[in-house]
Amino acid sequence: MAMVKIFRYRLRALLSTSLSPSPVHSRSFSSSSFENVGFIGLGNMGSRMANNLLKAGYKLTVHDVNCNVMKKYSDMGVSTKQTPFGVAEASDVLITMLPSSSHVLNVYNGPDGLLQGGGHILRPRLLIDSSTIDPQTSRKLSASVSKCTLKEKKDNWESPVMLDAPVSGGVVAAEAGSLTFMVGGSEDAYLAAKSLLLSMGKNTIFCGGPGNGSVAKICNNLAMAVSMLGVSEALALGQSLGITASTLTNIFNSSSARCWSRAFGAGLVFSR
Repeated sequence: MAMVKIFRYRLRALLSTSLSPSPVHSRSFSSSSFENVGFIGLGNMGSRMANNLLKAGYKLTVHDVNCNVMKKYSDMGVSTKQTPFGVAEASDVLITMLPSSSHVLNVYNGPDGLLQGGGHILRPRLLIDSSTIDPQTSRKLSASVSKCTLKEKKDNWESPVMLDAPVSGGVVAAEAGSLTFMVGGSEDAYLAAKSLLLSMGKNTIFCGGPGNGSVAKICNNLAMAVSMLGVSEALALGQSLGITASTLTNIFNSSSARCWSRAFGAGLVFSR
């Protein structure tokens, strides 16, 4: 339980220092300009999400720091760029799926980042970050993007917009195209992006203003961590008192203890 208390304390500290959500201005957006999709971050999650976009018929331009992954996509006939800014210049909408806040900040603000064009001029009308990062970073980047100028105004998109859209479901759901997207930002931009997101997932949930998608993901992870700790402790207790992990797993799976953590988390650790 000490771990739970520490996690809860850190979460409260994180959220209490978050910037106040930026005001969301209502505009009617169209998704008709989303023909060219940029994707940055082709790891275990991102590569599978990008593959589903290809299957859905989107024209993709990609970037990753892993040269082998870049070659793989190039061999598939997918356009690759050596910098994030290069991807932005070829995209109507751009998605990032990266390991941490520092990686996201580097892709946006680094020497060859998305926001390093002259006078902060952006071609993409919409930028979607599906990384699991802190709400402060999501809100700061959203504010920075909203101050940029669009290279070409089209379909009521007078300035670029950012959505934070972290996912739940893991690699298995990314492969199957059954992810759940938790989305923060402009609701109109969310509605315009919904069909694009549903090419990679089966659920999209609008969570409110900028950063709220990241807040939802942190809360979801907290609930999952508490569940995983409880299942782990129950399995450890049961084994110490003479019942096998496999027997307990069968019981949990057919009774009130059934949960995601039992199936995919602690249950696997203790089934030795």
